[in-house]
Amino acid sequence: MLAGLQATKKCINCMNEGGVFMIVPRYYEDLSVLHDNTMLARAYYMPASKRMDDLVEHRELSDRMQLLNGTWKFQYFDSIYDMKDAFYEDGYSVESFDEIAVPSVWQMAGYDTHQYTNIRYPFPFDPPYVPQDIPCGAYVHTFGYARDDAAPKAYLNFEGVDSCFYVWLNGTYVGYSQVSHMTSEFDVTDVLREGENRISVLVMKWCDGSYLEDQDKFRMSGIFRDVYLLKRPEKAIRDYHITTELDADIAKIDLTVSFHEPVEVRVKIEDKNGAVVSEGVIDKNGKATFEIVDYKLWNTENPYLYTIIFETEQEVIVDHIALRKIEIKDQVIYLNGQKIKFRGVNRHDSDPVTGFTISMEQIKIDLTLMKQHNFNAIRSSHYPNAPFFYEMCDRYGFMVIDEADIEAHGPFMLYRKEDTDYNRFKRWNEKIADNPEWEAAIVDRVKLMVERDKNRFCIVMWSMGNESAYGCNFEKALAWTKEFDPERITQYESARYRNYDVTYDYENLDLYSRMYPALTEIEEYLEKDGSKPFLLVEYCHSMGNGPGDFEDYFQMIQAEDKMCGGFVWEWCDHAIVHGVAENGKTIYAYGGDHGEVIHDSNFCMDGLVYPDRRIHTGLLEYKNVYRPARVVSYDAASGELVLHNYMDFDDLKDYAEITYELSQDGLVIGKGKLSEVSILPHCDGSTTLKLSIPENGKVYLKLFYKLKKDILLLSKEYVLGFDEIDVSSKGAKNQQALSWLTKEVPDTRIQVQENDTEINIKGREFSYIINKRTALFDSLIFAGREYLKNPMELNIWRAPTDNDMYIKAEWKKAHYNEAYTRAYKSEVIQGKHGVTVVSQASVVAPTVQKILDVTLIWTIDAAGRIGADIVVKKNDEFPDLPRFGVRMFLDKKLTDAGFFGMGPQESYRDKHRAASHGLYRLKVSDMHEDYIRPQENGSHYDCDYVELGNSQYGITAIAEEDAFSFNASFYTQEELEKKAHNYELIESDSTVLCLDYAQNGIGSNSCGPDVLDAYRFDDRLFRFRFTLVPYVKG
Repeated sequence: MLAGLQATKKCINCMNEGGVFMIVPRYYEDLSVLHDNTMLARAYYMPASKRMDDLVEHRELSDRMQLLNGTWKFQYFDSIYDMKDAFYEDGYSVESFDEIAVPSVWQMAGYDTHQYTNIRYPFPFDPPYVPQDIPCGAYVHTFGYARDDAAPKAYLNFEGVDSCFYVWLNGTYVGYSQVSHMTSEFDVTDVLREGENRISVLVMKWCDGSYLEDQDKFRMSGIFRDVYLLKRPEKAIRDYHITTELDADIAKIDLTVSFHEPVEVRVKIEDKNGAVVSEGVIDKNGKATFEIVDYKLWNTENPYLYTIIFETEQEVIVDHIALRKIEIKDQVIYLNGQKIKFRGVNRHDSDPVTGFTISMEQIKIDLTLMKQHNFNAIRSSHYPNAPFFYEMCDRYGFMVIDEADIEAHGPFMLYRKEDTDYNRFKRWNEKIADNPEWEAAIVDRVKLMVERDKNRFCIVMWSMGNESAYGCNFEKALAWTKEFDPERITQYESARYRNYDVTYDYENLDLYSRMYPALTEIEEYLEKDGSKPFLLVEYCHSMGNGPGDFEDYFQMIQAEDKMCGGFVWEWCDHAIVHGVAENGKTIYAYGGDHGEVIHDSNFCMDGLVYPDRRIHTGLLEYKNVYRPARVVSYDAASGELVLHNYMDFDDLKDYAEITYELSQDGLVIGKGKLSEVSILPHCDGSTTLKLSIPENGKVYLKLFYKLKKDILLLSKEYVLGFDEIDVSSKGAKNQQALSWLTKEVPDTRIQVQENDTEINIKGREFSYIINKRTALFDSLIFAGREYLKNPMELNIWRAPTDNDMYIKAEWKKAHYNEAYTRAYKSEVIQGKHGVTVVSQASVVAPTVQKILDVTLIWTIDAAGRIGADIVVKKNDEFPDLPRFGVRMFLDKKLTDAGFFGMGPQESYRDKHRAASHGLYRLKVSDMHEDYIRPQENGSHYDCDYVELGNSQYGITAIAEEDAFSFNASFYTQEELEKKAHNYELIESDSTVLCLDYAQNGIGSNSCGPDVLDAYRFDDRLFRFRFTLVPYVKG
C-alpha cells in the first residue's frame, strides 16, 4: 500500500501533459497497472458471527457486513483536468458538492450525457490512450465504524464501478482498480478508525479497460453496484473451492480452503430439510472430502440444494451446494446423464430508471418472467452479473453461461483501405485479441470471473467474452480456465474471427458457437463437420415486431442431438425514461435522442420485454414454442392422443396436468381434464380422448399444459403453454361467416349511373361510387351513413418493422412506398339482382415499370353486399412484396372489433404460435401493439371474418375461400413510419382497416438471416376474394 500512496503524493507535485497538474497517477492509460493494492480474487460469500441462512437475498442482515450504500456527496467534472483539488484529503470541505445515490450511474442523475453504441468506440482507437478530457466523478461519504474485537480485520468491497476508480480512506490512498463488472476488494484495516470515517472515490468514465468494454449498451458511469465493509477475524477463511464427484450411490464433495491465517474449520452439510448428511473438519492444510449417500441431483426443473456450513471459532459462512454433472459425450451435452437443450436468453443489466444499477428485487422480476415463459438458461451478456444473481439462479433453477467482462468489437470498425473479409478479420484480430500487450488484461478479466463465481453450480459454462476476435490472449485465457476448472464447458463465439494466415489452438474450446446463422448454415456444419456441439449463443434477434422464426429454429434444435439449444437475443429493450408525454405515454429515449453524434439509434430496443418489463408478443411466441409438451398426433375417430414430453428431467405426469376445450366457431362446446399419463422426458406417450365433434363449423381442440404443483417463482395451475388441433370436418365453413354470405337478397333492382370518372351504384339502402381512375370505391353510403372517410386503396406497403431494416432499402428502391392504383378500363354488367364491375388496372409507382397487373371484379347485390375478386400478376423483376390487400379509411366511430381468426394478440404467417383460433371481441384501440419505435403491428392471421362496428352500425369483411389477415388501427402506416417514438404518434381521423391476402414474414433480419422461403410473400400469381357487408343494427 505504501508504494501506491507515495506514487499518488508524488504525482500531485508533478507536471503532466501540457504542464497541467494531475491529482492521480495515470494508471488509467497504463496496461501494466490493472489494479493497485487490491486483494487476491476469491469466491463470493457472506460471513457472519453466527449461522444465518437467509443471506442470499438478504445479505445486509449479516452482522459482519456494513453496507455503505446511501446518499453520498458528489461532484461531476467534464474533464479530469478540471479537477484541481485533492478532494480526498481528510479536512477538505465538500459542502458545495451535490448529492448522489450509491449505487447508481451518474447519467441517470442528470450528469454527463447518455450515449448508446453497439460496435463503435465512442472515442478514437488509440490504445491505451483514451480522450484527454475524461469525464469523472468525485464521491465522498462519511460513515461510522465500530471495531469488533472478534472480527478486527476490515475489507472494503466495490462490486461494480464503471470504468475505473481510485479510492482513499480518511485521506490515505487505498488503491486503484478497473474491470467495471467485477468485485474489487481492499484491506482497509490499518486506515479505518473508530467512530467517523471518510471514504473518497474518484471514478473515471474511460480508461484503457474501456477498449475491452465495448458491449452493445448505453455508456454509463459511476459506482453502480453495492459498496460494503466485511468485518473478519484475523484467523479466517480467505477463499474456498467446492468441487464434486458423483458416483452411482455416493457424492463426494471436495473442499479446498485457503486462509488469511490458518484456523480449524468445522463443516456440516445439510439436506433441504435441515438433516445433517455429512460433517467433519478441515484442518490447517485446507483440504477435505465429504460424502453424501443417496444424494439428490440439482437440475433446472428440480433445483435441489444442500446447505454447507463453514464454522470457525469466530465466524460462520453459510453456502449452498448443487450436485450436478455437466459433460460432453459424442458431441452431445448432458446434464446428470440426460441430453439437454438450452432454452436460453441473453440478459443485460438494464432498467429505464436505474440504468446498470439492478437490485435483487429487479432480478427476481426478470427470473420470474423467464420461468413463466419456459426458459431454463441465461447468458450473462456480456459481463458478469452481481454475485447474488448466481445464487438466485442456483435457487430458482437456471443454467448460466457466465461471461467475462470483455468485448473489443470496436477494431472491426477501423478504416481499412482493403475492405475484404480476410483483411477485416485480420485487422480486428491483431489489434487486441492477438496482441500480447493485452494478454494480462484479458486473462485477468477471465480469472476474476472464474475465481469469484467458481462455487455457483448454476454456471455450467464459462464464456471468454463477446465479439473480440481470436488470438493468443484468448488461447491463454482458455488454457488457464480449463486447467483451473476442467469440469465446466467453455465457449467463445468470436473464435471464428481470426487471422487466416495463422493456425490457432482451439483445444480448450468445447463448443462451436454461432450468432444468427441461417438454418442452411447449421445444416452445413452438422453435415460437413459436427466435431463439437453447436450452440446458438445468440439467435432470433427480438427487435420490435418479432421474431418470426422461433418455431423453425426449435425444429432444427430438436432434430439434432448435437444442437444443444440457444440463447435468444435478448431479454429487455434498453431505453432511458424521460418523463411522461402530454398523451400520458412514457417517453423512452434510445440512441441519438440525447444529441450524441455517434450512436446506433434504436438497435438497443431488441428485447422480449419492454424496458419496464411489460411483455412483448415475441415473448409470448417463445413461451408457446417451448411449451413442456406437444401433441404428436390425434385420431378423432379412435380418440388416441399422442404427446411428446419436452422436459429434460420430469415425467410429464409429475410436472403438468392437461385440460382441454373443444370449440365450434369460437364458442366452447366441451371441456375437461385428461387422465394422468406417464411420459418420461424426451419420450412419446399416448392417452385416449374421445370427443363428439360437430360436422359443421370450424372446430378446434385446445390442450392447456398447467403446472401441477407449486414451485419456486410459479404457482400451481399456471398455464405453461397450449396446443391447438384443427378437428373440423373436411371443407367445413365458419357458420357465422356463411350466414353473412347467404343472407337473403331483397327483390329490388339496382340503379347504375356512369360518367367519365365514376360509376354510381344505388340500391334501396345504399349508394356506392367506384372511381374509374382507380377501379376502387370512393364512397360507401349505407343506410344514409358514409362509411369511407377517404377513397379505398390497393395496398402493398407496410410501416417497416425493425426486421425489415435491410429489405426496406430494396422495397424503397422498387418504390413500393409510393405505389398507387391506376385503372385502364371498366365494364359494368348489370343483372336482375346485382351489378358486376370488371376493371383492368395496375399498381404503379414513379420512375419504375408496372409492379402488378390487376383484374378487379366487384359484385354488388341488392342487399348492398360487395363481393371482391381480385386477380394479380406480379412483375418478376420486383422483390418480394411487403403485403397485398385493400386499405379502407372507415368512420372512426367504428371502434369495436369482432373477428374469428388467430388472436388475441397480433399474429403473422411466421409469428402465430402464441395465438389460437377463436372468436375475439376487442376495442380497436387495444389492437395496437405500441412498439417504442412505431412500425407494422397488430395484424391478425388466418381470419374467416372481421366485423368493425359500434352499438348502431358497422361493416363486416368475410373471406370467400382462403382466410385473410387484417389490421384495424387508428394509426396509418404512413404515421407509423414517419414517427420515431410511440409517444409522438397522432391518430388519424379514421378507423383504418387493412384486409390482406398476405404479408411478408416478420423474421429476425434486423440481426439475422433473411425471412425464410416458406414465409416470403413471393407469389407471382394470386387471387384474393372477400365480401364486404355494411349493416345497421336493430
